[in-house]
Amino acid sequence: MERPVGVTILAVLYFIGVLFAGLGGLVFILGGSMLSGLARSGGPGAGIFALGGAVVGGVCLVFAVLYLVLGIGFIKLQNWSRIVTIILTGLSVLLGLLGLLGSLMHLNIFVLVYQLIVLAIEVWIVVYLFKPHVKQAFGATGF
Repeated sequence: MERPVGVTILAVLYFIGVLFAGLGGLVFILGGSMLSGLARSGGPGAGIFALGGAVVGGVCLVFAVLYLVLGIGFIKLQNWSRIVTIILTGLSVLLGLLGLLGSLMHLNIFVLVYQLIVLAIEVWIVVYLFKPHVKQAFGATGF
């Protein structure tokens, strides 16, 4: 069975995510290092900049590796990549609903519209990955 177009699009989006997360990780690591070097006092503030940049940059690099592995899994139609994407996107939907509640409390219309668009895309991804022809392409029999 050939790969559905939507699966190919999701794989390409994962590969774009690799670029952004990887570059973001490098920027945070290098930026934190540069800011700590610019702090002339050498006090605890310099260490905080370096540590904060390293931690955030490391998290971004971990996501870059995760996106790369999932993108390759989608290209090869590995069912585990479909399941991991369903789980991670489902968690993102739950967190997005919490963010939506925060936007409603502060009534920021632009953030509210943005979050609604992101939530709609995430829900579409989960629904799409459960469609019978997509599951069949991945060779899934159950979940």
